[in-house]
Amino acid sequence: MDSTKEALNRKITPVIKDPVEFDLKLKPYEKHILDNGAAVYVIDAGAEDVLQLEWVFYAGNWFEKKNLVGASTNFLLKNGTSAKNAFQLNEHFEYYGSYLNRNCYNETATISLHCLTKHLPLLLPVVKEMLVDSVFPEEEIKTYKQNMKQRLNVNLKKCDFVANRLIDAYLYGEEHPYGRYSKFEDFDALTRQDLQDFYKQYYQNGRFVVFVGGKVPANLFELLNKNFGDLNYQPVPIANIAAQSSTEKKFRVINDAQGIQGAIRMGIHFPNRHHPDFMKAQVLNNLFGGFFGSRLMSNLREDKGYTYGIYSFLENHIQQSAWVVSTEAGRDVCEATIAEVYKEMESLRTGLVDDDELLLVRNYMMGSILGDLDGPFHIINRWKNIILNDLDENYFYKQIDTIRNVSAKELQELANKYLIPENFYELVVV
Repeated sequence: MDSTKEALNRKITPVIKDPVEFDLKLKPYEKHILDNGAAVYVIDAGAEDVLQLEWVFYAGNWFEKKNLVGASTNFLLKNGTSAKNAFQLNEHFEYYGSYLNRNCYNETATISLHCLTKHLPLLLPVVKEMLVDSVFPEEEIKTYKQNMKQRLNVNLKKCDFVANRLIDAYLYGEEHPYGRYSKFEDFDALTRQDLQDFYKQYYQNGRFVVFVGGKVPANLFELLNKNFGDLNYQPVPIANIAAQSSTEKKFRVINDAQGIQGAIRMGIHFPNRHHPDFMKAQVLNNLFGGFFGSRLMSNLREDKGYTYGIYSFLENHIQQSAWVVSTEAGRDVCEATIAEVYKEMESLRTGLVDDDELLLVRNYMMGSILGDLDGPFHIINRWKNIILNDLDENYFYKQIDTIRNVSAKELQELANKYLIPENFYELVVV
């Protein structure tokens, strides 16, 4: 008989190890510099022959002189070059079983490619074609405007969509990149020349960073340098734009007179990741409303039954940030919901969190980080977040240390510093 099996006692429960005890490590990246000076960050890992590549351009709405130009330019990159129309571009990527997407954010805009490693030499030249030779056909622009206005028309009937637009506008100002939102007249005002000018300045002659994760071929750098090392890479300064917050802090908006549900948003300005309070505030936020076991969820979903879900979060912005509470509740209990949120703030200001509750939050946060380290795609995405926020590897390990060691007293002090009801913007859209 196997001595190992003989020694195993199934009556004894195996030891369960809390995630907070895990020794988490962030796999280092490989860094390359293309001939034009653009940086490439690579995580070479994984058992499958697949890759995720992301080109991050400093071409977000922060740089536009006219609303929607940044997002529209980014979207229409895939809608025609001199040699290929929109159908042919899409057909090329689909033929090789790949997926190409693009997204526009505040400071940055991205093109992401998921593909089999072996097809990379056939796909990269077409990505380059989009970056140097997009032509923005008038017919495609017309279709895009029509589709986006139809989508906006549908979304404006949803109270949560309207609330998301307005809370940022109140916090930062409608003219600030973080507070700006789409309007029908903005789509009508877009011209092909607007898109071409933005494209020339921020894509053909802009600044970009490449992030790669997956099973990397030996000639990856050679392929990237061949296709993207000759692009006109130029620095893109990010001007400091001050927020123009609303002087009023309490808003009640009627979006649907017959609506039975309201969208609630509450927010305050908060420092970005470089501030010494940020990491500790992430722990406090999870305790307050950052996950399913939070105080807000226990109170307003489990106890009061006002909502299916309520969350708080620190906005993922590079320049400035905000601390926001978000939920949807019955129209008749919206004001009661806000009152309960303030009660939970008061509880965090006046009392110390006990050890068991704090351990639960610590384990949740460590478990979330552990999930983010599962596979090369997740790892390179975590590195991307660190690098684009001008941080380094130490940030990751300081975050781990903060989660493990921040004290109940420190969290109470933070609550007394930031969770002050009169400082919060309140918005209810029904």
